[in-house]
Amino acid sequence: MSEIVTLSGHRGLALEEPLLFEVGEPGRTGVDLPEPPPFDRDRLGGCARRAPVGLPCLSEPQAVRHYTRLSQKNYGIDSGFYPLGSCTMKHNPRLSEKMARLPGFADIHPLQPPQTAQGALAAIEALADWLKGLTGMPAVAMSPAAGAHGEWCGLMAIRACLEDRGQARRRVLVPDSAHGTNPASAAMCGYGVESIPANADGRVDLDRLKAALGSDVACLMLTNPNTCGLFERDIVEIARLVHEAGAFFYCDGANFNAIVGRVRIADLGIDAMHINLHKTFSTPHGGGGPGAGPTVLSAELAPYAPLPFVVRDETGLRLVEHAAEAARLGAKPFGRIKGFHGQFGVFVRALAYIMSMGSDGLHQASADAVLNANYLLARLSADLSASFPGPCMHECLFDDRFLKDTGVTTLDFAKALIDEGFHPMTMYFPLVVHGALLMEPTETESRETLDQFIAVIQGLAAKARAGQAEDFRQAPRFTPRRRLDETLAARNPVLRWR
Repeated sequence: MSEIVTLSGHRGLALEEPLLFEVGEPGRTGVDLPEPPPFDRDRLGGCARRAPVGLPCLSEPQAVRHYTRLSQKNYGIDSGFYPLGSCTMKHNPRLSEKMARLPGFADIHPLQPPQTAQGALAAIEALADWLKGLTGMPAVAMSPAAGAHGEWCGLMAIRACLEDRGQARRRVLVPDSAHGTNPASAAMCGYGVESIPANADGRVDLDRLKAALGSDVACLMLTNPNTCGLFERDIVEIARLVHEAGAFFYCDGANFNAIVGRVRIADLGIDAMHINLHKTFSTPHGGGGPGAGPTVLSAELAPYAPLPFVVRDETGLRLVEHAAEAARLGAKPFGRIKGFHGQFGVFVRALAYIMSMGSDGLHQASADAVLNANYLLARLSADLSASFPGPCMHECLFDDRFLKDTGVTTLDFAKALIDEGFHPMTMYFPLVVHGALLMEPTETESRETLDQFIAVIQGLAAKARAGQAEDFRQAPRFTPRRRLDETLAARNPVLRWR
């Protein structure tokens, strides 16, 4: 199919959008400003500007139209279905957004006196109570800024506890089915990382774990449900083996949305787990917004939680900011991991979501997430190649065996999905299967949406088997830009416009 090129470069109402730097005109402005009064031109001590800053000069309509058109090119959760696995791109309730924009929450400053921010501190305390109740853990560090930051927080608490015991343990075990940030977090804490392979069912190989455990192991970092979308059914035995070796058990809680309200992770023998508020409890993750990674801790690790933390005394709520004061309260914080106390806007959104759902609603949400994923798995298993026998948890995993001898790759298949109006699923992850296609429908998608997605996937699979590989290699056709050379872009990024 030859591509039709218009005189303007536009395609109907899908307008070609140049960079702002390409449309500006020196001297053009959208506002009238008075001439500045006389000033000392050497006020910067000889560091006067030698050339224009290079910012585009635009009229107001040019600026408004530019950003409006850019927003129309973006695919967001408000536009359509995100089948990304391990990302939980769920709908973000507008009620939560409204709560976060209340003046008492939106206008506070982290340096204002605590007596003027009692409502904000109460919101942090209430959210912490919910997280402890849902996990069964006695303590939670609220300041980690996102998932990997929470991993690092938990590992630092483990390291501080081990050092307090006088134990020099230098290895961290990470299963192949864990999230990719786990080994990086362990390395940042100064640990050596050893991987534990998966068995044929996509779960931790118990025999290999037993062989790897030893007196120099600080902890095991396990993701449950894991990145294959499977519950680690031997998790209680895994916890027993890890503790028997004198090590700690860290759980990556990025997939907590599959089990929230149904499994108390304390009952599984876990010592630390971060919770992605921006996945399990909505908040703007689907819109590319900030995350938050509060980390729940066992009684043994609780004293080592980082500063600051909220306490309640006769004066009300306040933040404990200094190690000396923490020591008087019996705590031994390993330090401070953030300038201020967590991602407060995300706290408000997550708390609003939790309170509006309640325990029963959260219990249903995790069930619906698992139901939707198993619906995809059941409907697509005849057309795609499921990597492991079902059932799955909140996401289902396929590999590229169904594309064998078609000339179509996983990447080709995903690019063709864009032309059908869907965001691609996660590709080539997890690494334990070849050519992975990982899909997570979440609990917020209707059956009608899933049926439409299933029909498109089935149609593309049939098209690949029919020998139409060239059509796949040409995709996507209906996007503002055609397929990029992603390898070249990664090796030679152009980060500055000239």
